[in-house]
Formats: sequence, structure tokens, C-alpha cells
Amino acid sequence: MAPSKTLLITGVSSGFGRALALEALAVGHKVVGTVRSAQAKRDFESVSSDAAWARVLDVTDFDAIDGVVEEIEASVGPIDVLVNNAGYGHEGIMEESPLSEMRQQFDVNVFGAVAMMKAILPFMRERRRGHILNITSMGGYITMPGIAYYCGSKFALEGISEALGKEVKPFGIAVTAVAPGSFRTDWAGRSMTRTRRSISDYDDIFDPIRKAREEKSGKQLGDPRKAARAMLAAIAADHPPAHLLLGSDALGLVRDKLSALNVEIGAWEATTVSTDG
Repeated sequence: MAPSKTLLITGVSSGFGRALALEALAVGHKVVGTVRSAQAKRDFESVSSDAAWARVLDVTDFDAIDGVVEEIEASVGPIDVLVNNAGYGHEGIMEESPLSEMRQQFDVNVFGAVAMMKAILPFMRERRRGHILNITSMGGYITMPGIAYYCGSKFALEGISEALGKEVKPFGIAVTAVAPGSFRTDWAGRSMTRTRRSISDYDDIFDPIRKAREEKSGKQLGDPRKAARAMLAAIAADHPPAHLLLGSDALGLVRDKLSALNVEIGAWEATTVSTDG
């Protein structure tokens, strides 16, 4: 059995965060989870009297994050693994979606995750060990109409994760961007924010996508418990991956994207190299 570690997971009330917390506790890890209310704190801590702790924290309360992480380090102990799971999906045609909704999407999915990383890194760097998992999405590789803000946030987190991994590797800290495909979580259900439709020109391209997503919600191929076990395998690995796809749908769609990109790069290669000199 792998040695016990202490995981700090943002957003443990539902979805991947909940599944990962429960699976981690089941195999002997300790888990500190962030939640959004006192009731959610009681609910999570009732899961285990000696291995589950919760802290009320909104990841967009950037000024509070450093203090919460410092308090966890002092009272619970060294955090071995940070899992940036808190996030949500915004659905909306870009022309219809106000900038305020993009700002909120990035505040949670990008700035919140970065603030958590910045708070934990001084401790991990001093110890010369640690692992950060950022839950991104296959939407950090592929795109589709109607989720531009969401894909933008996940593309951003993928890039930040990869660059940070290169910065902290000399200190024994690993960074893994975990990109799930479609899983049976609340992502496409109650967790999704939807901008009201207003421009009929977009109906033909967007309405079928929204309908398919709503019909598939709750029936997705991916099992969150199996995703949690895959993440625990990455956490236990001597050489964790910088990128980890979860789900056969993600694998197929991302491979198709990379193949199409390679074809397009080849088609325009003469133009690309024409700019040298």
C-alpha cells in the first residue's frame, strides 16, 4: 500500500472532488476539503472523525486563501497534494455572453486555482516535495460552439500547469493537469451557468449541442469513482504525468484534434517557414 498522504482538495461537496476525497480516505489518506457553507463542512467532516477536515472557502476570495492554507499547514500538517478541483462550466454563445460572465468563469477556474497554487508552493518548495493536480477538461484541448469561456479557462489552466511544472521540477514538486472527458457529475446539470439565448442566427449551430448535452447529463460514460482511482494512481506514481486524460471519449477527441492540427500545420508549412530571414 502506498504511504499515507495529506490531500487538500478544493470543492469536495460534489463531483470529482467528492469522489476523490472518498476514494482517498478509503485507502488511508487524509483529506482537507474546501466547502462553501458551514453545513457542507459538517457533512464532509462526518465522513471520517480522524482523517477528514473541511474549511469554508470560496476560491474567488483571493485575500483569504493564504491564511486558510497557512492554518491547515499549522493545525492539520504538511499538505502533500493540492487538488484544484473547484470549478464550473459556463455555456453560452460568445457574442451573447457578457464579459462579466467570462470574468467569473476565469475567477473560479483559473485565478482561484492559481491563488491556491501560490499559497501552497512556499511550503512545498521548502520541503522539496509535493504534487499539484489541476482538474482541467478535454475542453482544454478541444472546443465546440457554445462553451468559449469555459474552453478558454481550461486552455489557460493547461498552459499554466505545464509551465509551472517546469518551474518547480527542480524542487521535487510535480504538476499534473488532469483532463476528464464526459463524466456523471453535475457539470452539465445544476453546476452549469447558462447565458440566455438572444440571437437566432446561432440557433442552427448551437441548439443541437445544447439539446444533446442536456439529454446526456447524468448518463455520461465516465464513472467519477474510477476517475478518482486514476488520479490516486497518478499521485502514487514516482514520475507523475504532466498531462493525464480521463475517459475514452477524451482520448479519441483529443487524438483527432492533434491529428487535424498536424495536417493543418503541414498544409501551411511553406507559408510558416517563409517568414524566416
